[in-house]
Amino acid sequence: MEITVKAVRGHIAEVEFLEDKPEVHQLLIGKDDPNLKMQVYGSVGENLFYCLVLTTTENLARGTKMINTGEVVSIAVGPEVLGRVVNVFGEPVDGNGSLKSTKKWPVFARAPSYSDISTHEEVWESGIKVVDLFAPLLKGGKMGLFGGAGVGKTLLLTEMMHNVSLKKQEKGISVFAGVGERTREGQELYQRKLLPTVSLVFGSMGENPAIRFMTGMAGVTLAEYFRDQQKDVLFLIDNVFRLAQAGNELSTLMNMIPSEDGYQSTLASEMGDFHERLVSTTAGAISTIEAIYVPSDDMLDHGVQSIFPYLDSVVTLSRNVYQEGRLPAIDILTSSSSALTPLIVGQLHYDTAIKAQVILKKAESLERMVALVGEAELSPENRLLYKRARKIRNFMTQNFFVAEEQTGKKGAFVNIVDTVGGVAGILEGKYDQVPEEKFLYIGTVGDLSNGK
Repeated sequence: MEITVKAVRGHIAEVEFLEDKPEVHQLLIGKDDPNLKMQVYGSVGENLFYCLVLTTTENLARGTKMINTGEVVSIAVGPEVLGRVVNVFGEPVDGNGSLKSTKKWPVFARAPSYSDISTHEEVWESGIKVVDLFAPLLKGGKMGLFGGAGVGKTLLLTEMMHNVSLKKQEKGISVFAGVGERTREGQELYQRKLLPTVSLVFGSMGENPAIRFMTGMAGVTLAEYFRDQQKDVLFLIDNVFRLAQAGNELSTLMNMIPSEDGYQSTLASEMGDFHERLVSTTAGAISTIEAIYVPSDDMLDHGVQSIFPYLDSVVTLSRNVYQEGRLPAIDILTSSSSALTPLIVGQLHYDTAIKAQVILKKAESLERMVALVGEAELSPENRLLYKRARKIRNFMTQNFFVAEEQTGKKGAFVNIVDTVGGVAGILEGKYDQVPEEKFLYIGTVGDLSNGK
């Protein structure tokens, strides 16, 4: 069968198939160079097809002969990938020898049917006060961590992986997909010894866009495998915006007409293909935590907006909160969760969170007045409200286990019951006599009497 490369544009190749036409996602290899790999992406003419070049293009030129393997791009799966760092092909990149797994699953697959999807709703404790109180994570749900550069998305994501997958869910499995991020972050994860129940899949920012795009899908495949083995899976990705960005780079090379804000016209379907596979079934649950880079801190960016419809919980990281020295730097008033209802979290939790949000919103409206004339000029009622709001904000700060080496302070895991009880006590005025700075970076309100 005659298969010939007709043009090369970066990591996109136009390949001519004169006889049997290929199927989308099939793998091509070089006739004279088996290390040259391509994946069929879509047709561009009667006999021409766009293909994603998955390896270096040094030995690729017009006239290069290819062979259709008849197989789709697959990744190695199985318990052997736990504790390992692999690339999009399932090949280990951690220097610890080859994988012994013989099972392979396709990187691109269909989402489960509606009859197989589980709708059970249960909250997973993250141990992070501000998240558990205002934007709880659903078991089998999806949480998005939105923030610009350098506000702590990766740190928060790693802490949640530490707490949820290791501290509270010992029998669970975690899959971490590093898409388009720094190699350093993968190295740090590897060195933190989180690996016995964690599988890491990496396609760093130095990789070509085809690899970056497929890394997210490869991570989903691993998560699906462990879910179907009746495991509860925590799937983490850092970050989804880079997935959209890689798709945009590829569409530019394929001369696709862009859509809104210069993004690819296929953005919505790409986000759908990715998210709709991350669902819980009767076999097991996939709980997803996604870091999402917000370019120029613009939440209305079309690439960011394309992710919102799939999320159950939204956590927004704020540069202003970060600059005030309160970590995690979460903006409470713009963070939310569909799980924050009395039926799921209970009446006390729901009432406490809503009352706290109301007080924080009122205090925010008083900020300008305090900045102009001082806190002493407020009415007694507003002064009390303003102080309680500041205590709630300070109580939401927390030391992280994964940052112990940097901060020198021991991390804290706080149960939801203690978090709700502490905030309810502040709202009721039990701690009106305690200075607000005492609430910074404590675990529970019990630490106040312990002198911590």
